[in-house]
Amino acid sequence: MAELPKHYNPQETEDATYARWEESGYFNPDNLVKDGIADKDAEAFSIVLPPPNVTGTLHMGHAAMLAIEDTLVRYHRMRGKRTLWVPGTDHAAIATQTKVEKELYKKEGSTRHDLGREEFVKRVEAFAQESHDTIVNQVRKMGSSVDWSREAYTLDEARNVAVRTAFKKMYDDGLIYRGRRIVNWDPRMQTTISDDEIEWREERTNFYYLRYGPFTIATARPETKFGDKYVVMHPDDKRYKEYQSGQKLTLEWINGPVEATVIKDEAIDMELGTGVMTITPWHDATDFDIAERHNLDAEQIIDENGKLLSIAGELAGMHIKKARPLIVEKLKEKGLLERVDENYIHRIATNSRGGELIEPQIKQQWFVDVNKKFTLPTSNLKDIADGAEVTLKKVMQMAVKSGQIEILPDRFEKIYFHWIDNLRDWNISRQLWYGHRIPVYYCTRGNSEARSSNFETGCQKPIVSIEELNECPNCKGPLEQDPDTLDTWFSSGLWTFSTLGWPEQTADLDVYHPTNLLETGYDILFFWVARMILMSGYLLGDIPFSTVYLHGLVRDEAGRKMSKSLDNIIDPLTLIEKYGADATRLSLIIGAAPGSDVKLSEDKVRGYKNFTNKLWNISRFLLMNMEDYDPGAAVSFSKDDRAILDEFEKLAEEITKDIEAYRLYLAAEKLYHYAWHTFADTILEASKPVLQDEAARAARQHVLATTWKNTLKLLHPFVPFVTEELWRTMPGDKRDLLMVETWPHQPHA
Repeated sequence: MAELPKHYNPQETEDATYARWEESGYFNPDNLVKDGIADKDAEAFSIVLPPPNVTGTLHMGHAAMLAIEDTLVRYHRMRGKRTLWVPGTDHAAIATQTKVEKELYKKEGSTRHDLGREEFVKRVEAFAQESHDTIVNQVRKMGSSVDWSREAYTLDEARNVAVRTAFKKMYDDGLIYRGRRIVNWDPRMQTTISDDEIEWREERTNFYYLRYGPFTIATARPETKFGDKYVVMHPDDKRYKEYQSGQKLTLEWINGPVEATVIKDEAIDMELGTGVMTITPWHDATDFDIAERHNLDAEQIIDENGKLLSIAGELAGMHIKKARPLIVEKLKEKGLLERVDENYIHRIATNSRGGELIEPQIKQQWFVDVNKKFTLPTSNLKDIADGAEVTLKKVMQMAVKSGQIEILPDRFEKIYFHWIDNLRDWNISRQLWYGHRIPVYYCTRGNSEARSSNFETGCQKPIVSIEELNECPNCKGPLEQDPDTLDTWFSSGLWTFSTLGWPEQTADLDVYHPTNLLETGYDILFFWVARMILMSGYLLGDIPFSTVYLHGLVRDEAGRKMSKSLDNIIDPLTLIEKYGADATRLSLIIGAAPGSDVKLSEDKVRGYKNFTNKLWNISRFLLMNMEDYDPGAAVSFSKDDRAILDEFEKLAEEITKDIEAYRLYLAAEKLYHYAWHTFADTILEASKPVLQDEAARAARQHVLATTWKNTLKLLHPFVPFVTEELWRTMPGDKRDLLMVETWPHQPHA
């Protein structure tokens, strides 16, 4: 019988254990079936790994995600299911390009324009590959049992085909269009970003009350007000009943007299300020919507670099930050500044990927129309029939409202519906060089401005193609491809089925889609989860997953968000190197209910390292008392023996129910207390004199061996490394790998 060293050293065993798992081939469900571990007709369990961005290394949030997902995957694999966990990485266009641009300027003093598009993209690809390799190593270090043979990348050729196929189908169905609408513009990165990628930040600033003819208006941004020529009020506001919609008023403004038009609109909040406001349709989304409803003019005040245009008069060409105090001074001199509130707190929109202040602009861009009706030929969506006329917004609503997709915890469903109900058309084009190039071409024969035109006849109409084109399919003339790239979330939205072979109807797609679970952070519920529901519903007429499990943020021991500025970032690799992957995993699962943030400290991880040592010592004690153990001997159980076995059976049933209900934090905590306090402190202590009794020894050995082997099985999904290492030493009939052993309790279907 094998002997264990006195101390458990994860640094000496974890890499070798992971290599054994990989060499077995059992991360691939095809091999589970081939070797009879899973029946070919067995139920499938599949998830996709939320693909980490290739922008550097994994953080503790990623580690929590890997710990939770691997726990569930290992559990279902032991249940005998065809279990697939698809790994991959995300090209994360904005984040990755930004990182490379910063490094390029820092090291070489150059910009992407100095290199040119082709050379710059090569630089980004080299950085992405290096980052990918680092990430893959970290995923392995966490013990993640992903099927590496199916690894995907959002920008690889298979995903390129999927993206172009999806784009063309949506374009042909009229769901993708090119139009001039207000978008979120990042002046520093010189690109649009989607509403999803906006990060709202509170800012303390001055709030200015201005005299606008007979009205008082208020603003935190006087630099946008040069072109204001519409004054808007609620039609039911009795204070302004003397004014009629469309009425003209001549009044003095920043650069002289203007003719203002009164507009009555129900979007105005009568309780806010004076209940009247002027609008700047070019630079504010709410104002743009009002202008669209009333067919009003929109004039650009600020250029794409954040500088004032000629409408600002003597301040033209000046950056808005420098211009603001000068504008305020001018208003004051003209008697138009009534008062200033110096402690006003308002929310400002920034790019979550770079932190730059967003400056809305009206631009010609590509959009997905979420309100346009289309026919869904075949539908597996509950409450939506084959051939039904629906909108993308309707698909996104019904998938959750019908109960076909469950969001855990359920409090996020209300937030989901609020977001979907207020969803705007999705701006999918980006002025970036890295990413999926928009698969649209323009014939330039006799039309040098093809891309900026809106011709709808002959070969001057935009050509959308899945295949790359070198010449116009109509006249064989030269083509110009649209220079923009697609929003990263467009390709990520296809992730659950593009990774399984779509647009081909593959065996993987038939068996593993819809996936069972999407586990991710609650902070990207809208960025990603909603986009996947949209894409799967439209392209497959089905849901992408049946359950959404939202984990919380990993914070420091004081409850603060981890950040470089606070110097409180904990590197998961550092914890693994010091305490092992199992201790790191447990620290991220115990105490972490779905949707709840978890506090992490090195002391907490150190405590769970003590637990892995305890498991080691329990096994050492058992092995020292098992030299004469005969697993096949006939034994007669005492009342106490049966009580031990019965108690474990109840535990196994509880643990199984908890995992099935995604209460991983409870299951792990119960196992921790059972192994340490019940099994070690109570059962083993009570067994010491029994093991000295020759008549009772064999039965108690059988009870202890059976119970401990099954305890290791229950523990394995949570702490796979130490349990796998201990499994090798356990006596009796067993498979070589604990990873594919049978779960000790099979719940009723």
